[in-house]
Amino acid sequence: MNIDLEVRGLRKRYGTFTAVDEVSFDLAEGGSLGLVGESGSGKTTTARLLLGLERADAGRVLVAGRPLATLGRRDRARLIQIVFQDPLGSLDPRLAVRESLTEVLRLHFPGEPSAPRVAELLDRVGLGPREAAALPRELSGGQRQRVAIARALAVRPRVLVLDEAVAALDVSVQAQILGLLAEIRAAGGVSYLFITHDLAVVGCVTDHVAVMRRGRIVESGPTARVLTAPEHEYTRLLLDSVPRHAF
Repeated sequence: MNIDLEVRGLRKRYGTFTAVDEVSFDLAEGGSLGLVGESGSGKTTTARLLLGLERADAGRVLVAGRPLATLGRRDRARLIQIVFQDPLGSLDPRLAVRESLTEVLRLHFPGEPSAPRVAELLDRVGLGPREAAALPRELSGGQRQRVAIARALAVRPRVLVLDEAVAALDVSVQAQILGLLAEIRAAGGVSYLFITHDLAVVGCVTDHVAVMRRGRIVESGPTARVLTAPEHEYTRLLLDSVPRHAF
């Protein structure tokens, strides 16, 4: 089995507080892993360490066998991308959607025609010419998240990190975005790391799950097994807070 993302012994301290403590996991090529825990469990800090937005105190991260610590910003971005919870905050408010995608393509693929690729990306996420000409503020929350996904996919990354990417959307729009992500993954070429507090989302879209508490992974395994027969007390407490019909 090929591994797209390998994390070993990741640690991050802020003064005397340990936010991430010896975190290790693998994400298989074409796989989908949920990193789940309540607020303050360390999952978002882990995501920031993976993206190089913060520097780890210890540990290593490899994407497609390449150590991220040795890569420049552009090379790292070509391997791993992130979609945040608030797409409006991550999109340039001055740029129309088409211009936002074109900017990314010109940075990473200079000399290549961008217009066909922009059209392809927008079609892939279910958007068309009207949305391409719009500013972010003129789109709905679900449409903005589709744009954020298209922009992340523009560089053809191996791994896409989704940090609470559907948490701010209403239930029906959540279902649409999760369905879209499932279709993109089925088409091949990208693996997902879902950072979330929502076990219902994990149950819908991941193969494996790792449960974090106080900076450490306390349980991990195939999603179906962890959600139906959890071994750790903390996992059972998380599951008890989710309506049974959510799975």
